[in-house]
Amino acid sequence: MKASRLLHLLLLLQARQRITTTELAERLEVSRRTVLRDVEALSTAGVPVYAERGRNGGIVLLPGARLNASHLEPPEMEALSIAGLDSAHLERLGLSAVWGSAARKIAARQAAAPESPDMLALADLVLVDSTAWFGDSETAIDVSDLAATLRYRRRLRIQYRRSAEGMASTRVVDPYGIVAKSGRWYLVADDQGDGRLFALERLSAYEQLDAPAALRSGETLRTRWATVKERTESQGRVSVTVRLPENGLDLARRILGNRIHDVSDAENGWCTVVVRYPDVESVRQLLQFGDHIEILAPDAARVRISQLATVLAERHSTPTA
Repeated sequence: MKASRLLHLLLLLQARQRITTTELAERLEVSRRTVLRDVEALSTAGVPVYAERGRNGGIVLLPGARLNASHLEPPEMEALSIAGLDSAHLERLGLSAVWGSAARKIAARQAAAPESPDMLALADLVLVDSTAWFGDSETAIDVSDLAATLRYRRRLRIQYRRSAEGMASTRVVDPYGIVAKSGRWYLVADDQGDGRLFALERLSAYEQLDAPAALRSGETLRTRWATVKERTESQGRVSVTVRLPENGLDLARRILGNRIHDVSDAENGWCTVVVRYPDVESVRQLLQFGDHIEILAPDAARVRISQLATVLAERHSTPTA
């Protein structure tokens, strides 16, 4: 623990060269006295760091004395190799600590040779947040444990409930890996030779079998994901034309995502939007827009929305005395 803290202290100094004892104590989550003891230990070991007293004092690392932070540990390399995950995803994979360690090394390395003192770093201008809007997709299983299991390339026996089913069923699959997409986790696997996506929130249990996974020759997680993703996104067999208020388009894009196929120019404050679904039943998603939407075509979609709205109205009607 102390060695890790000393390294963290050095990396902070390498980025700033001079930091107050109070700030270091807060960043390292220790007392000011512990910081001073750590500085003394580093100085005794030959590191040119010292405590400077006075109004503008603090802990100082001599200019030019820099730790070689270009070499990352294997776990840190793994964490960086799946960049793009948010903090919640990293936590579920058990990578939060090593990600933080790698990020500190990168920050120290960048501070060593800035391209321009007046130029902002790209990380200060670009933020990647892969969570879904208004979504909190919880999984019934430990994502980190599943990822560790998948390293052995064995078949899995899973308990999985399809969206249209009330009970989970058992099936044996050949897994390629897991994917984080729009705030949700998916297992990418072949089910009897057919590529499938299994949403982890509907995966209640899994068991690693002795048999090796029978994966397609030359296929990887990325290639299999690309194939299944393209097939999933191309299932828009029903085009539904709707009217939405112009000021509701941003919300519609967040809810409907790539199901939106076309958006017309606004006229009198309303836009015509074409939404693609795999079937007419899927138009129930549009109930989220309440009275801020009108379905124009096809007639089957209008009829189905009317039926669903009638059921909701009857279910929520006030009983008469």
